[in-house]
Amino acid sequence: MERALVPGELSDPDELHARGRELGERTPPTAHDHEARGADRPTISEFIETSNTGRLEDLVPLRIGRMIASPFAFFRGAAGLMAADLAGTPHSGLPAQICGDAHAANFGLYGTPDGQIVMDINDFDETIRGPWEWDLKRLAASLVLAGRAGAVSEEDCRDAAEDAVKSYRRVARRLGEAPFLRSWTALADEDALSTVKAHDLTDEFGEAAEKARRNTSARVSARWTERIDDHTTGLSRHRFVEDPPVLRHVDEATADAVADGLVSYVHTLHESRRNLIARYRIADVAFRVVGTGSVGLRSYLVLLHGNTEEDLVLQVKQARPSALTPYLPGHRTEHEGRRIVHGARLVQAETDILLGWTTVAGRPFVVRQFRNMKGSIEPTELSGKDLDDYGRLAGALLARAHIRSVHPRLLAGYLDGDDQLDEAIGRYAVRYADQTEADHAELVTAVKNGRLPAITD
Repeated sequence: MERALVPGELSDPDELHARGRELGERTPPTAHDHEARGADRPTISEFIETSNTGRLEDLVPLRIGRMIASPFAFFRGAAGLMAADLAGTPHSGLPAQICGDAHAANFGLYGTPDGQIVMDINDFDETIRGPWEWDLKRLAASLVLAGRAGAVSEEDCRDAAEDAVKSYRRVARRLGEAPFLRSWTALADEDALSTVKAHDLTDEFGEAAEKARRNTSARVSARWTERIDDHTTGLSRHRFVEDPPVLRHVDEATADAVADGLVSYVHTLHESRRNLIARYRIADVAFRVVGTGSVGLRSYLVLLHGNTEEDLVLQVKQARPSALTPYLPGHRTEHEGRRIVHGARLVQAETDILLGWTTVAGRPFVVRQFRNMKGSIEPTELSGKDLDDYGRLAGALLARAHIRSVHPRLLAGYLDGDDQLDEAIGRYAVRYADQTEADHAELVTAVKNGRLPAITD
């Protein structure tokens, strides 16, 4: 007999593939070549002011200062603005757990528990259930902007965007034919370079992986802390060394609140890992400014002592509602930190074993290892051929991520066509990059005219 494990779910592979093709006929690839600007998008000043709500006021000028550095930097902090532009645009009707901010710099390297270096999406602050096309269009537009920042030719920028879509399409179709267990964990390690024919990136990947292996809690402790001797007890501990405004100490009440939050965080871990984290003891808590879009949010580093000279550094970062939430009606979440953790666990091939969530002083937070053998390939520093390879790799990783939440046969059926989707999104990506440059120029003007504050670091 044959029956679905989940009652009511369509499970026959051929039927799923046919359903995907039907959706492709309803929303053809050419429909994705649409205008960049949404009809109801806010002005740039309105967008900045709204997105700064709830941030620490003294850090708002730093956030704006980082966003005016370049159009690509502006784009990195403007996921909500692009969501406003994408709202109401055509999509397949196949929702997925999307990154929500799948720009080129949000793909990175990190370590698995057994020390393997993998590459995947590595930022889930905006993760939400929504159209997979939004992630793909954001990736494509970011490649054009990254290429322009690195003085890559316009033709090569467009090729990188198109090839990212082509890679996404081909990998999704291939995974649609693969055994489900294999497709679930595919394309995470260095072998992915050969799979998507991104051989020009071999050196960059190798260098980034080597740096990632050295990027550990032990190194952070060695470089960012100092030993404090307590002559009364005869004991010693490490303490963070201030580096304002990026890293600074917190008052005792804040440190206690963060420590209390970590107590409840332990219960959000998988059961087998609770015994592991319980073996550590908290030594210090500091505030650290992070990222571009996250500047102004509360973000703490917690130094923990382990076995003998072992140190572990956790990041406790404030979790706000996804910037995409206003444009995806019906989304509900009880805890924003839990939303981020759920998205990461569903999308990533390998997830930080200490990833969890908590509440500190009434605000939701996400907790994870800091510098967990993390590394990156800077897309703005790549040549034309390398950028094209990077786009293919990122497109492949994005496809693998999406098929964890949208059935691979459905997605493969929708993508079972020619290269019209590549060209349609490629044209859109160039158009949106042009719009982003205009938005960035508008922000720069607002800063110069004194309408918005900005400082650089």
